[in-house]
Amino acid sequence: MPHSGSQMVNTLQRGGSPIIRVTEEAKVAVIDVLGAESYRVYSIIGECTVFSDNVQYQIIPAVMEIDTLVSSVTADEQFDLEIQPSKCRRKKSIVWEYFTVKAVGADCARAYCKQCKKSFAYVSGSKLAGTSHLKRHIDLGICPASRQKNQQKPYLKTSSSGDTAPKKRARATPGYGSITFDQERSNQEIAKMIILQDYPLQIVEHQGFIDFVKTLQPQFNVLSFNAVQGDCISMYLREKQNLLNLINGIPGRVNLTLDIWTSNQTVGYVFLRGHFIDGDWNAHHPILNVIMVPFPDSDDSYNKTILTCLTDWHLEGRVFTLALDQSFSNETVMGSLRGLLSVKNPLILNGQLLSQNCFARVLSRLALDALWAMRETIGKVRESVKLVKISKSHEAKFLELKQQLQVPSTKNLLLDDQSKWDTTYHMLVAACEVKEVFACFDTSGPDYGMTLSMGEWMQLEILCTYLKHLFDAANILTTQPYPTANLFFSVVSKLQVELTHASFSQDPFLSNLIKPLQEKFDQYWRESCLILAASVALDPRYKMELVESTFCNIFGENAEPWIRVVEDSLHELLHEYIVELIPFTETNGDEGNDIMIKTEPCEEGSIDGSFFIDEDGFPDFEIYISDITNNRIKSELDQYLEEPLLPRVEEFDILSWWRLNGLYYPTLSRMASDILSIPLSTLSAESVFDTQIRKMDSYRSSLSSMTLEALFCTKDWFQCQSLPIDASNALVKR
Repeated sequence: MPHSGSQMVNTLQRGGSPIIRVTEEAKVAVIDVLGAESYRVYSIIGECTVFSDNVQYQIIPAVMEIDTLVSSVTADEQFDLEIQPSKCRRKKSIVWEYFTVKAVGADCARAYCKQCKKSFAYVSGSKLAGTSHLKRHIDLGICPASRQKNQQKPYLKTSSSGDTAPKKRARATPGYGSITFDQERSNQEIAKMIILQDYPLQIVEHQGFIDFVKTLQPQFNVLSFNAVQGDCISMYLREKQNLLNLINGIPGRVNLTLDIWTSNQTVGYVFLRGHFIDGDWNAHHPILNVIMVPFPDSDDSYNKTILTCLTDWHLEGRVFTLALDQSFSNETVMGSLRGLLSVKNPLILNGQLLSQNCFARVLSRLALDALWAMRETIGKVRESVKLVKISKSHEAKFLELKQQLQVPSTKNLLLDDQSKWDTTYHMLVAACEVKEVFACFDTSGPDYGMTLSMGEWMQLEILCTYLKHLFDAANILTTQPYPTANLFFSVVSKLQVELTHASFSQDPFLSNLIKPLQEKFDQYWRESCLILAASVALDPRYKMELVESTFCNIFGENAEPWIRVVEDSLHELLHEYIVELIPFTETNGDEGNDIMIKTEPCEEGSIDGSFFIDEDGFPDFEIYISDITNNRIKSELDQYLEEPLLPRVEEFDILSWWRLNGLYYPTLSRMASDILSIPLSTLSAESVFDTQIRKMDSYRSSLSSMTLEALFCTKDWFQCQSLPIDASNALVKR
């Protein structure tokens, strides 16, 4: 049908000279033949050919007003296909690979099958037959020559009728014609996909994956398990070298955490993660090693993993602290670890900071102990919630009762996941809010047999109160990944105060419930309070003022010795940093090699021979070192502590503050970077509330130790953005 308006149209062209202009319309071409001398063209897409009086007209894109009556060319302007074949545009239909057009007379041309030589009507007078009947000749197997070839090639894919169908020519996508396929980059992208999404390496051999990729890119060469495994390991080795370069360039030390996974094969897996701050005061927490331990219960199993880590990452003499779950290690193991680190690492504060317990594991054990003490009552609550949640009719009845009783609640009832203790806490809180509804639901439901007395509900509410203290303390480990150490002092000390007060309660139920928990946590507090206090003292919002007030609240009249221990430890630690950072310069003279200390410029005449090493030893040199270190300690640590406290704002970036003030406190800032990066937990955020040790699945257990480490480490490095994701570089070949 006719259209009007100005839009993209086509031009009827003869031999390069435009004759008529016609409208382009999407997907359909319609030509009304008005006579031998004129045509009305409503819509044409792309290129086509029109024959009239043995004249061929070519259609190409143009723009004009549509719905235009146009005329054919004159006899003088006609041209013959045999004379000017180069002027003809290439036909795009796939049928022309099987047919050729020949003129058989005036105003008549026929299409001849190249295989069976049969002819078909194509142009007769002013009528164009089109190509549909030509396609049917090939597609439906009518052509005898084509059918005979198909029988000789049974492996060819056939159409629904059983015969080989000519493939449709793929339509080119605008703007992508110049892009070439890169097999190597595709291999790297597949390796990165497998690493990031935890896909099995065998996915590249799955038929569904192969068909999918072949549909996207027929040129893609299918990968084998060994090939993609090699690509993953190569990517790991490249990123490992980048991370090693980063660690080698940091000014401070590295803190380590050690976590343990189990498996169905009774084989253990040790995860070693490094925690450090680089020269730009950016915190990093990459997994360094994943090591299989055949006998995790042996006393020296952890020593071997530590040695491997120190060797792989050039960390001998650079480890500041080690945190682990001490429930998996006895005194022999801990003593062995301390001995190893003291040999491979210079002792700092006589090794007091080397071994730290995992805060998250401590909290989980306390929560499990409290839940176990009330396991029977909690079991009744769990069954009651299950009865309500498993049936829509029961849940509707429960909600109806709740509305009738006008019981306010802020939590939704849910069944807990017993592998996560926080879900049990949330279930108990929600159930306590609607205890009145449960009481009424008891009388109206014939299948309801788990009744709780009001006394049991009161005990559950007391339990929830102290589970909330544990939950709030653990929540700091989930709100941000690996928070700096200064944030833990107030959290841990507050929990210590709450548990201590509850353990001395006059309520026998409360004291009996909390006292065992308090005794265990008190041990953790006493072992960790030094590092916690030192870290918060390096927070310019609190310094020693918070330490002093907290210790007075906890220790009472005995607070002074504890405060003095923290102050003395900070001065001693800074003294060790100053001695370590004093630069030595060797100078070659006529009388031998003399070693001098580069310090601040001295007044003229103040230097004499006593500053140089004599033949008997270093007495004057040692006195000089002692004098300058004492002066530096006073000029940095004491000056820092004497400065006014900063306002206590919630959005305070302590690492940025030390980066900006590092010029004023060069040695103290170096010490602060090591202390603030100390990890208090060995677990990632998603495992903080776990009640069980994580288990390696059967698929990963079947992988080689090298492949397993490559998959875990590289994924962690990519996700934590310790290193930029760059899969376009060349792979490192083993």
